Amino acid sequence: MTTTRRGLSLLLVMGLGLVAASCGSDDKKPAADGPVTITVGCEPPKSNPKEREAWEADVAAFQKAHPNITVEGRDAFPCINPDTFQAKLAGGTQEDVFYVYYTDVRKIIEKKQAADISQYVGSVKPLNDLRKDVMSVFKDGDKTYGLPRNNYNMGLVYNRKLFSQAGLDPANPPKTWEEVRAAAKKIAALGPGYVGFGEYSAGNTGGWHFAAELYARGGSMVSDDGKTAAFKSDEGKAVLENLKKMRWDDNSMGSKQLLQWEDLMRMMGGGKLGMMIGAPDVVQSVNNDFKGKFEDYGVTAVPESTGNSSLSGGDGYMFNPKASPEKIKAGLLWLEFHELTPGQGQFNYARSKEQGRPVGLPIPDLYGNSAPGNEINALRKQYATVPIDNFTPYVAAQGDITNKLEPPKAQELYAVLDVAMSAVLTRKDADIDKLLSDAESKANKILAKNT
Repeated sequence: MTTTRRGLSLLLVMGLGLVAASCGSDDKKPAADGPVTITVGCEPPKSNPKEREAWEADVAAFQKAHPNITVEGRDAFPCINPDTFQAKLAGGTQEDVFYVYYTDVRKIIEKKQAADISQYVGSVKPLNDLRKDVMSVFKDGDKTYGLPRNNYNMGLVYNRKLFSQAGLDPANPPKTWEEVRAAAKKIAALGPGYVGFGEYSAGNTGGWHFAAELYARGGSMVSDDGKTAAFKSDEGKAVLENLKKMRWDDNSMGSKQLLQWEDLMRMMGGGKLGMMIGAPDVVQSVNNDFKGKFEDYGVTAVPESTGNSSLSGGDGYMFNPKASPEKIKAGLLWLEFHELTPGQGQFNYARSKEQGRPVGLPIPDLYGNSAPGNEINALRKQYATVPIDNFTPYVAAQGDITNKLEPPKAQELYAVLDVAMSAVLTRKDADIDKLLSDAESKANKILAKNT
């Protein structure tokens, strides 16, 4: 749903690489007793030649260091095909080490469609340094069912060039929604066609951004048990009231509404949109696909999320419940090497730079402020090809933000809330209380089907 999700397969394999000598095993690591072959999902397809080349080089070096293990990648773009994924899980035909979105993990565990790897995962060297909120995605009580590959949360993407033109400080972006309103009015005042703040309200994207802004204010989409809607709250009302004021009182959001994913990207790339909600990879999409320039954009935390939550997402790997202990041990060795080790696999930024791919985006954030996390950040800085200082406000806020996943039945709930989002942005007389009541009624029916 997010730009991260749409572009993730391209972004997250950037920098795949390794130093062969550093991937050797030691006595603490699980070792397969004999020759073992593992199938691994999300191998970059041949249509992504640089990523595919890096993956194949990594596999070759890994197998040289572990000659008793053969890694067979299964390529696909995107890495999950929604039309076949659930069928593969139900039939047990997924790879030995299969790729998952965070939002699918809980249901996979409940349906026993992944192996319990608790007795093996302790051998993964950086395990204790991984962010606790990230690892919690793959845990059920004291049992562990997978490992992360990527983690991100939403932010506020802003045009630094427009900030300067409007007399705003690009190094000090808004921290509250009142500050967003003030900045948006100044940007909109630059002249015809300038939009201070852009927002989605169609194609499920409006409801998605409603959730992001709700979480940042401390609200929730659903009750703790996931059975009823919880967005008809003071926080939910504040989200819609703020947008209504910006649209009609401030006139800082432009007259064109019912926007979807590409619309804001195009506006940001065109240089006349000041701010939008989005993950850091939005900047890469704007640069690569919509004629923007990395140096013109910055990212900070979603306003008011400090001390609260930020809508987060990511992906990782789980293990086929039919996988033998030998396959699980081999798979853990591969994941530690390829997904979790600074300077190797997805974190080999030296090779990313050599291949001409962007280095410096502050994702994936798997380790937070720990030794591996600091090492990864140092490597990003060393090999950066994008202006990493533009992401400093986003990075600095992370220690005070709790990641919060999308709700159950997310896309269906987002579709319901598109109605409320579009109403406040297209009707000056929109009744926010009624909009939330109607959305709550529909959402509760959807959630009832999930229990």
